[in-house]
Amino acid sequence: QVHLVESGGGLVQPGGSLRLSCAASSNIFSFNAWGWYRQAPGKERELVADATTGTEINYVESVKGRCTISRDITKNTMYLQMNSLKPEDTAVYFCYVSSRFTTYWGQGTQVTVSS
Repeated sequence: QVHLVESGGGLVQPGGSLRLSCAASSNIFSFNAWGWYRQAPGKERELVADATTGTEINYVESVKGRCTISRDITKNTMYLQMNSLKPEDTAVYFCYVSSRFTTYWGQGTQVTVSS
């Protein structure tokens, strides 16, 4: 069992930046896939970016060049750096880790981009 807790969300003006963190309760190195999704009001959850062992990080087209995901194995923490934020980035952001048999999700953190 892995417990994931996101943080770092909030209200930011268009053009601003945020760094979301996702702290895991145990070692995340063993999971071969990890990343971030988001869910805007009235919409389905959508992929932001994901990484699978042995492959390149995949970013959804709408965030390419503006977002970067990373992880610090020593801290069991994943990150989502978001720059040049737009109102359409407003959503609840969720992190996850996945193995062959299971996927764990965080509870989400709200990001609101508004002037």
